[in-house]
Amino acid sequence: MNQWTEIRRKVLVEGASKRSICQNYGLGWETLEKILANPDPPGYSTSVERAKPKLGEFLPVIDEILEADKTAPPKQRHTARRIFERLRDEYGYTGGITQVRDAVAQAKRYSKEVFVPLSHPPGHAQYDFGEATVRIAGDETKAALAVITLPYSDTYYVSAYPRECTETFHAGHTSGFEFFGGVPIRISYDNTSIAVKKVVGRERELTPEFLRLESHHLFDHHFCRVGRGNEKGHVENHVGYSRRNLLVPVPSFTSFVELNEYLAACCLADLDRRVRGKPESKAERLEVDRAAMLPLPTEAFESRRVVQASVNSLSLVRFDRNDYSVPTDFAYHDVTCLGGIDTVHIVSGTDVVATHPRDWNKERSPSTRATTWPSWSASREPSTLPGHWKTCFCLGASLFFVADWRPTSSAGTREFIKVLRLMERASLVELTAAVEESLAIGATGADAIACILYARTERPVGLFSLDGRPHLKQVSVESPDLTAYSALTANG
Repeated sequence: MNQWTEIRRKVLVEGASKRSICQNYGLGWETLEKILANPDPPGYSTSVERAKPKLGEFLPVIDEILEADKTAPPKQRHTARRIFERLRDEYGYTGGITQVRDAVAQAKRYSKEVFVPLSHPPGHAQYDFGEATVRIAGDETKAALAVITLPYSDTYYVSAYPRECTETFHAGHTSGFEFFGGVPIRISYDNTSIAVKKVVGRERELTPEFLRLESHHLFDHHFCRVGRGNEKGHVENHVGYSRRNLLVPVPSFTSFVELNEYLAACCLADLDRRVRGKPESKAERLEVDRAAMLPLPTEAFESRRVVQASVNSLSLVRFDRNDYSVPTDFAYHDVTCLGGIDTVHIVSGTDVVATHPRDWNKERSPSTRATTWPSWSASREPSTLPGHWKTCFCLGASLFFVADWRPTSSAGTREFIKVLRLMERASLVELTAAVEESLAIGATGADAIACILYARTERPVGLFSLDGRPHLKQVSVESPDLTAYSALTANG
């Protein structure tokens, strides 16, 4: 380029002859004319595409194979090597594989889908779940991130939960609405089974719990086409953004409550940022979003999941892969479980018969924890409680050693409940004495305690009296001959 500029200056400014320039720089006449006619090198261009004598006639075949692959199973589509082998074996191609690879790569690149930027009016939102690893109370676990965004203002809200399910789907909405200060007029979703029971073309058959959420807040819904997550690309991007910027390195918290307080503070601080290409901050644009939103409902929405279940013989009911206890009066009854984020209510008819803290682990029996025994008794009248509370806890401390019972032992839990159910036939004092005797002789277990308890309550058989039974006095019973038995005992 330096030489190009120097030649143009000498000829056009200093008046040097073209012949001298050609001699001094070793240029041809046509090259010099090109330099003088163009301020910068025009580059190399061909009027006709370069011929491909080996591969040219097979390019339509490659396009046909790639087009057919669009409807083939994803794991059974052609690779560049497989296309090369087919061209060689079926079509007589004699060239190399490198040319085929370049042609396949170019064809795939040119056939990619092209998108049009979406326009997002104020008051519209998008919702999605993501996943991230966090440490809760020292244990590393997967957290479900509920992300709701307002594309117009680029505002987003993130909340974390132990798992993606109906109740956390509800909670992610309600907490997001409170953060925004209003309810979006329309929310876009993917086709999650939490909200959609069946997809029929462009129509959706919605779940009752999603309809309950929508009816309470009165927003409209929009579901993306199947496999078209780009229709809600704003929230898709913010799921990754929040994971990379808010949860790196892997954070540690004592509980999900503390984690959500941290995430809410981060989302609030993000409002001071300015959106790229916009003169206002996110907080200023959020006010425009709020003006277009619906007001928050006056009544609070209950985030919960409803499951019908049956109580088994151990007075346990299963909800979300865990067992929860109910009073023994409701054994074998059909009940309704209302599972929320923090608690599980068990309802029989119109009465709440038990309330437990929600356990987000699996195959656990919360009835073995100390907090469950008051829950078992709180649903009963004080007059029906099995003895004084102090005595109950003393019995519990003794039962801790029966059958090596531990809160995480399923077998020990069953033994513990079987022992407690012995109070259906005996008093608490009698059961406590039986437990203490079983521990003293080392015969632990519900069956051993039952034998001791029933042995203590049995009465010895008394002498049979004939008084008042004159008809039996007429019966004569001969005395048995015990001579043979006496002979046996005499010989030892």
